[in-house]
Amino acid sequence: QVQLVESGGGLVQAGGSLRLSCAASGRTLSGYAMGWFHQAPGKEREFVAAISKSGGSTFYADSVKGRFTISRDNAKNTVYLQINSLKPEDTAHYYCAAGGMNYELGHVTPNYWGQGTQVTVSS
Repeated sequence: QVQLVESGGGLVQAGGSLRLSCAASGRTLSGYAMGWFHQAPGKEREFVAAISKSGGSTFYADSVKGRFTISRDNAKNTVYLQINSLKPEDTAHYYCAAGGMNYELGHVTPNYWGQGTQVTVSS
């Protein structure tokens, strides 16, 4: 069992930056591919970014390429999402997930979810 706890969300103006963190406990994260998803009010949860177990491969949704960067520190059992050039449409609840990497689709198939952290971008 893996417990995931996200942090780093908040209210930020458009054009600003945030770094989200996802800390794990229970098992080492090095055994899992990791991903970030977001869910805006009234919409389905959507894939944002994924990173392989070693960190050697990363994948992004087209809407965030060039602005979001996923990274991981397996020694700290933590995954990060650096978000730059924030837009109002990035407003959503951001979730961290641990699971298997689907290299064909370029995203994570989650086995475990965190509770999420809210990101709100004002225009």
